[in-house]
Amino acid sequence: MAWSEERVLSLVPDAAALKAARTQAASTRWRVEGASGDAVWGHCQGSAAAPYQVRIDLTGPAFQCSCPSRRLPCKHAVGLLLRWSAGAIAEAPVPEWVGEWLAERAAKAERAAARTGAADPVEAERAARKRQERRAERVSAGVAELSEWLADQLRHGIAGLPATGAEPLRAAAARMVDAQAPGLASALQRAAGQVGRGRDWPGAVLSELALVHLLLAAHGRLAELPVPLADTVRAQLGYTIDTAEVLATGSRVADRWLVLGRVDQVGEQLATRRTWLRGLETGRVALVLSFAPPGRLLDTSLLPGTEVVACLAFYPGAVPLRAAVADRTTEPDPPAARPPGESVDAALAGYAAALAGDPWCARWPMVLADVRPAAGRNGWLLVDPFGAALRLKSTVDHRPLLSVSAGRPLTVAAEWAADGLRPLSCW
Repeated sequence: MAWSEERVLSLVPDAAALKAARTQAASTRWRVEGASGDAVWGHCQGSAAAPYQVRIDLTGPAFQCSCPSRRLPCKHAVGLLLRWSAGAIAEAPVPEWVGEWLAERAAKAERAAARTGAADPVEAERAARKRQERRAERVSAGVAELSEWLADQLRHGIAGLPATGAEPLRAAAARMVDAQAPGLASALQRAAGQVGRGRDWPGAVLSELALVHLLLAAHGRLAELPVPLADTVRAQLGYTIDTAEVLATGSRVADRWLVLGRVDQVGEQLATRRTWLRGLETGRVALVLSFAPPGRLLDTSLLPGTEVVACLAFYPGAVPLRAAVADRTTEPDPPAARPPGESVDAALAGYAAALAGDPWCARWPMVLADVRPAAGRNGWLLVDPFGAALRLKSTVDHRPLLSVSAGRPLTVAAEWAADGLRPLSCW
């Protein structure tokens, strides 16, 4: 079945790329094109004398184009998918230049699976256990070092940090990377990013360092903590759980999930996509994460503003929030009606309950009912019918909400964090 236009457009990062892709969807640019159950292909006439060869493996999805662009998918691939989505491409036998590429991809996948299965399971388990023990030793040493360093910083005070450019915090973060505790490194980097930002920067830095201190104390009591909280502490330190293990052993919840929205963050080495969902029957909230190197494709299967019937497997923790899609029985559909929301006070109460279980819960999804955007003393707000309000992040452009609202109440799905509310979608 051809993808919807919304799913194709979710591959496009910005308005400029969308404009370029729509230009490539014109029929005059394509000489040869076809589709099968697993692939779409075509020859696109670009700026070069010879047409570009575009081939797309729909099972990945994966993209290959002979154009010089480093972006995946490039504008030619997106243009071809737009034509396929619109029903402009007929079914055709797979040509040799596409079939060879598909066969090569399948062979690589088989070789990788064979290498994984060829290892002695007993020896592999023994090696994995040794790696875990070595890492635990390095993390423990890093925690001890950071505890002493943090105590020294607080004894001397943080007033001099702006003069040093937060370099001590960044240096400590680098040492935590060496200690294989990336969670601690990220927390120290966040603290470094607050130094000198606004009049209240000392409070923001101390808040981050307080959470680091709490995490260090929790690491020293791992054996005494309840298992779910111990799992949360390990996750905050940076220990990862393989998704396959979560799918095999994680707690599962089947529901009709509303995709509230998503947030993309692109770093130097990794792009991250946070997709928030809420179960329409269970009321559970879930966070699905997708990772990719910059320029590579993030997961596009969960479209904001749609509903999907699926079973999610949740990662362990004191407040199970992160999940992986175990199986899905429907394609994304438009919601049947405006989703139910809650007041600002009820939404904050839900976040407070989450913090009681997981004090490192930095973000929380909210669905606010009957709110209106309004100008406040220190920025824009969303105000509910009872007069309670939440401040929008300073980086959020409030004008789209104003234009959609036109003075009328909205139901708004948003991501709440210490620096304010980030709207994701609205009805």
